[in-house]
Amino acid sequence: MAGAMTSTPSPAFSFRSVALSAFLPAALFAIGEGAIIPIIPVVASDLGATLPFAAFVAALILVGELIGDVPSGWLVSRIGERTAMISAALVSIVGLLTCVWAPNEWVLAGGVLLIGLSTAVFALARHAFMTSFVPVEVRARALSSLGGVFRLGYFVGPFLAAGTIHLTGSTQSAFWIHVAGCLGAAVVLLVLRDPSEVLRERRAAAAVPVDAPTPGEEEVAKEAEGLFRTLARHRGVLVKLGSGAALIGAMRAGRQVILPLWAVSIGISAPQTALIIGIAGAVDFALFYTSGQIMDRWGRLWSAVPSMVGLSISYLALSLTHDLDARVGWFVAVAMFMSLANGIGSGILMTLGADLADRADPAPFLGAWRFTGDAGSAAAPLLISGLTAVVSISLASGVMGVLGLVGAVILLRYVPRYSPHVPRELR
Repeated sequence: MAGAMTSTPSPAFSFRSVALSAFLPAALFAIGEGAIIPIIPVVASDLGATLPFAAFVAALILVGELIGDVPSGWLVSRIGERTAMISAALVSIVGLLTCVWAPNEWVLAGGVLLIGLSTAVFALARHAFMTSFVPVEVRARALSSLGGVFRLGYFVGPFLAAGTIHLTGSTQSAFWIHVAGCLGAAVVLLVLRDPSEVLRERRAAAAVPVDAPTPGEEEVAKEAEGLFRTLARHRGVLVKLGSGAALIGAMRAGRQVILPLWAVSIGISAPQTALIIGIAGAVDFALFYTSGQIMDRWGRLWSAVPSMVGLSISYLALSLTHDLDARVGWFVAVAMFMSLANGIGSGILMTLGADLADRADPAPFLGAWRFTGDAGSAAAPLLISGLTAVVSISLASGVMGVLGLVGAVILLRYVPRYSPHVPRELR
C-alpha cells in the first residue's frame, strides 16, 4: 500500500486544470452542510424533541457518515466517482426535503440520517479522485486544499443560514440552502468535464504513462471488496495507524462540542460565543495550504504530531481555567490556539489514506480508512457529554487532552512505518 508513495511524478498535472471541476462541487456541498449542522438541534426542539433527543438527532449526521463509509467505498468503486457524487447529491436532497416537511422529530431524525449517508458517499468519491489522479509530490497540498474547501463551507454556511432564517422567520428554511448546494454540485458535475478526462488527455499529450484508470474502468471488471473483506485485508494498518486516525477525528469533533459548552458554563453570551468561534474558524481555514506544504516538504509526521500535541495542550489548558478570574480571556486564547493546532493538521487524514490506498482502485480502502476517523468523531461528543453529566466539563476536557497525547504517540510510532516520506529535493 505504501508503495504508492514512489509512483512516478506527472508533469502534466496542473491544479488550475482541475480546480473548478474538482473543488467547486465540494464547496457547494460543504456550504450547504455547514448551513444545516448548527440548526438541526433547534429544529428538533421546535418539533417537540427533548434536549437529549435533540442532541441525538444532531449526532445522526455523523452516525450516518460512519455507517456509510465502507459501503460507499464499494459503491464508488463500482459506478465511479462522478456518478457516485451526483447520486449522493440527489439522495441528500431527498433527506433534506424530508427534514423540511418533517411533522415530528422522528421523521426529522430519518432525514438527517439519510443526509449523513449521502455525505459519506460524496466525500469519499472526491477523496478517491484525488488519490488516483494527483501526483504524489503535490498530494498533501491537493488534499489539504480539499480539506480547506470543506472548512470554508462550514465557515460560510452558518452565516447563510442565519440570514435565511432572519428573512423567512422559519428555522427549517435553512435546509433549502443545502438543497441549492446539492443541485448546484450536481449541475457542475454534469456540465463541466470530468477532471479525470482532463488529466488523462494532458498526460497523453505529454507522453506520460497513465497509471490510474478512469473511474469505473477496472472496477466494473472485477468484484469490489465488501465490508468485512476490506476490514480483514487491511486490519493491521486499520488497528495500528487507524487508532491514531480515530483519535485525530475525536480531537477535532470534540472541539466543536467542548467550546460551545464551555462558553455556556462560564457565562459567555450566545452572540459572543458565535463571534469567538467564528474568528477561530477563520484561523483554522487560513492554514489549510500551509499544512499541505508542510506535509509535502517534510513529511506527514510534521503535520500530524504537532497538530495533535497542540490540540492536547489546548484541552489540558482549558481544563485548568474554568474557575479562574480570567477564564473568559483564557477561553478566547485557547479557542484560537486550538484552531491554530487544528489548522496545521488540515488534510492529514485524507493524505494518509491516499498514501496507503491502492492508487488504481482506492475507494474500498478509503471507505474503511474514513470509517476509523469518523468512528472517533462520532464517539467524542458522547464521551464529552457523558463525562460532563457525570463529573464535570473540566474533567471531560482533561480526558480529551490525555487522549490526544496518546494519539500523538501512536502517530509518532506508525506514520513513519506506513507512510514513509522522501523530501522533494532528495527525489
